[in-house]
Amino acid sequence: MKAKRQQATGNRQQGVKGFTLIEILIVVSIIGLLAVLIAPRLIGHLGQAKRIKASADIQTLSSAIELYAVDNNKPPTTEQGLRALVENPQTDPKPPKWREGGYLKQKAVPKDPWAHDYVYLSPGLHDPDFDILCYGSDGAEGGTGDAADIESWNLQGSP
Repeated sequence: MKAKRQQATGNRQQGVKGFTLIEILIVVSIIGLLAVLIAPRLIGHLGQAKRIKASADIQTLSSAIELYAVDNNKPPTTEQGLRALVENPQTDPKPPKWREGGYLKQKAVPKDPWAHDYVYLSPGLHDPDFDILCYGSDGAEGGTGDAADIESWNLQGSP
């Protein structure tokens, strides 16, 4: 009798547990359904986060330009551009008191969140000293939604 019991239990693998194919399919279906419901909301927040990042970058660049102007009596020219914040300009008018190490902590002019250059104008069309703008996700002037321009003169607390 003992031998028959051992033989019967020997044919089964004891302690091995697993998921059935149906259980796996149910879990995959639930994950897929959640992804379909949540993904559009996350994508919308991603666009909003990029716009917030661009606004913060423009404010940081504006502050750095103001420091440059304090040291040199005027902001960099359009030709010198935002590079003047990280490299001493070699074009006229050369800054008399350019700060060693530059005016940006990261030592590089950032790209906007969509990997485009920020547009810099000095003198500005809207502000007498300078304008900075980001053309949004499409990289072209104008637009709506994520493609709308972000402008230094329309940001609260900017010059």
